[in-house]
Amino acid sequence: MPTDPVGRFLAALDPEHREAVAARPREEQERLAAAWERELESDTELDTLDELSPPAAEAEAARRVLESGTG
Repeated sequence: MPTDPVGRFLAALDPEHREAVAARPREEQERLAAAWERELESDTELDTLDELSPPAAEAEAARRVLESGTG
């Protein structure tokens, strides 16, 4: 399992989005990964999901980041 934020973020994405994000410049990947980590840390709804299924919480946070375009 990847340990760097970008690798973990890419692993949380579904295959289609993973390919699209992997094709982006590294700086943009790092920006999205940072937004993903903030989403995981700040959303209490994801905390509950994380207790039940950490991969599901990571995938949900990744989906939210891509939908909002934040970072």
